[in-house]
Amino acid sequence: MSNLTAQFSGTPRAPSTQRLEPLRHIDAGVLNIAYYEAGPSAGPPVVLLHGFPYDIHSYVDVAPMLAEAGCRVVVPYLRGYGPTRFRDAATPRSGEQAAIGADLLALMDALAIPRAVVAGYDWGGRAACVGAALWPERCAGLVSVNGYLIQDIARAMAPLRPEREAPLWYQYYFHNARGHSGLTAYRREIARLLWTQWSPSWHFDDATFERSVVAHDIPTTSIS
Repeated sequence: MSNLTAQFSGTPRAPSTQRLEPLRHIDAGVLNIAYYEAGPSAGPPVVLLHGFPYDIHSYVDVAPMLAEAGCRVVVPYLRGYGPTRFRDAATPRSGEQAAIGADLLALMDALAIPRAVVAGYDWGGRAACVGAALWPERCAGLVSVNGYLIQDIARAMAPLRPEREAPLWYQYYFHNARGHSGLTAYRREIARLLWTQWSPSWHFDDATFERSVVAHDIPTTSIS
């Protein structure tokens, strides 16, 4: 996330008003993907993948650095976020790891990128890891800032220790009708709570939060 870049690089955090614009759109697999691109088109490609509950502005500091270094930088909105949309209303809406990994490959194919360094965290980290594992010939390098990588589905129901289960409350919550209603009614409040819980030393301002949280304000018919 952008605050981590400032923390480790010694440079000030980007102004809250800074945005990754303009956005481009491309049909890629089952999606029409909205993405930001910077840097020379002939530069070594780098794909930066965001997670939940954030958006492409997690890379608002990183993308310009890589572009200035000569990289072709691509920062897409993942499925279910921002202006990215499913191309067909009949396509099943899924957040499974195979689907988001396939989205990465479809984007690279659509942009005629044969190989890229892929980086991500949370959903994006899992997409990067799945893509690198299934299509290693397309991966020039992998950076995963994640507490989890590729999920072992066979062991998915094995319980963790209680202190490790507790931070996952929102995952259980979202899988029932009450959670669906809660996410609809309190989308911003839930996102702000998770930002605060996960990065307690990050004192983000309202503008920084609003810049990213609008990526979650999309019609329910677009994602479900």
